[in-house]
Amino acid sequence: MTATPPAATPPADTPPAGAATLAAVLPVLERIAAALERAAPVPPAPVDLTAADAFLWGPERRLIPVPRVNRVAIGLLTGIDRARDTLVENTRLFAAGLPANNALLWGARGMGKSSLVKAAHAAINAARADGALPLKLVEIHREDIEALPDLMATLRADAHRWIVFCDDLSFDGDDTSYKSLKTALDGGIEGRPENVLFYATSNRRHLLARDMVENERSTAINPGEAVEEKVSLSDRFGLWLGFHKCSQDEYLAMIRAYVARHGLKAEPDRVRAEALEWATTRGSRSGRTAFQFIQDLAGRLGQRLEG
Repeated sequence: MTATPPAATPPADTPPAGAATLAAVLPVLERIAAALERAAPVPPAPVDLTAADAFLWGPERRLIPVPRVNRVAIGLLTGIDRARDTLVENTRLFAAGLPANNALLWGARGMGKSSLVKAAHAAINAARADGALPLKLVEIHREDIEALPDLMATLRADAHRWIVFCDDLSFDGDDTSYKSLKTALDGGIEGRPENVLFYATSNRRHLLARDMVENERSTAINPGEAVEEKVSLSDRFGLWLGFHKCSQDEYLAMIRAYVARHGLKAEPDRVRAEALEWATTRGSRSGRTAFQFIQDLAGRLGQRLEG
């Protein structure tokens, strides 16, 4: 006869937590919840694109308004008449909703490349019709060029027309971020936003160091293809504007324009002699050298330079 196993004893019900236990646990849970909220990233506040006509694309990949742009009046940019007129016309067409080209301003340092971009932007806005939307300018730093596609995407849906500006753009060594620029200028499968134009300044015509190109030529299996791939970056700019060292007459014309603009009270012959000496000691004649001399002259005269 088989023995019948004893019936299993049902588990005792777990008693409910007491009020004292809950009172001890709740403050801990509240502190954990508060810590998690603090650790969560706070979404950035939306940027008011009407707050200014110029912006910076910051390291956090957001637009930062610039209330007052450091710029030179376009009438003071002498010795670069052809480049000035060409860029202003290209900018005017773009602001009017007409086809226009990305522009590369390349050449001698200190000859007003970046000043021309900012002056052209101001000139177009000053001449716009009543009720027309202002042309916007946003500067992106060379170090942030890989974020250019994000900037393009940010601006695509805005009603304003935008000039994206990168000053002193160049690439060295193993830097491959130029590929991001090529993609952004071509626009990928979406195409470059219709309301965005890209202006860049550089001391280099092809944006790449000569030894960088020559190294590709000498070490690549297919040197021709390697070089073409690198120098093709500048082909994305439909408008090339060259800036070259100015003559003595052009340099002195810049000096006279600054003296007249700021009402500096000095003997013309003295100004001429000192300006030439200033350029000689620096081994350079350029718009930057001219303005540096004017700053020195104004300081010695005890006069202020008005914007």
